[in-house]
Amino acid sequence: MDFLEAERRLLTLSRSPDDVPLIQVRGVTRSYRSDVETVWAARDVDFVAYPGDFVCVFGASGSGKSTLLNLLAGLDFAEAGEIQVGNVDVRKADEKERARLRLHTVGMVFQDHQLIEEFTAVENVALPAEALGASASAAREEAMRRLARVGLTGLEDRLPGQMSGGQRQRVGMARALMGDREILLGDEPTGSLDSESTLGLFKTIRTLCDEGTLAVICSHDARCQAFADVCFEMVDGRLIPQGPDGGRTA
Repeated sequence: MDFLEAERRLLTLSRSPDDVPLIQVRGVTRSYRSDVETVWAARDVDFVAYPGDFVCVFGASGSGKSTLLNLLAGLDFAEAGEIQVGNVDVRKADEKERARLRLHTVGMVFQDHQLIEEFTAVENVALPAEALGASASAAREEAMRRLARVGLTGLEDRLPGQMSGGQRQRVGMARALMGDREILLGDEPTGSLDSESTLGLFKTIRTLCDEGTLAVICSHDARCQAFADVCFEMVDGRLIPQGPDGGRTA
């Protein structure tokens, strides 16, 4: 990334009063209690993110990164605070509303791509559309478009075992974006990839964000900041903004 590209991103982050955030988190707290201690997975967490943002969250294992993503997706429950994702008040939503949020708005990618080994790439990606009631042909057509969007044209009919780790993760990413989901949440999606595949995946996420997707990626890999717009560090449940260089130079 050159200087002009870095400057373009800085200008993009200058918000106008008409910009509407996709994620708003205010004062969110989540703790787990054992017989001997209280573990703070989220402690008074605040942040706001907009369409097109690439948000990177660093932190050691156990710092609360996965909990943060689960709270955003409605897979876990905050004890206090506010979580607004799209037009859904996640803390007040019932189980059906949270399930709809994950089907229509939020897609998740994990370190383990969680593909069905007996299904081809296009069959794996088509599953969410079929769950939404699309016909098999319509689901396949959309899945083909999503695979092309993440650079997998020509690999649609390969099984996961016939693909590289980076390719499998991109299949997972294509599946997470089915149904025009606006938000991509990634929990260590590059954790099991080699260096070349890791950079390729970060580049793909960057491209998706430039096209309007909001991505929140939790990672141990410091190279993520070269592609991100905003970087945080998670420390004992606290979300700490990084300095002005984070995510804006390469």
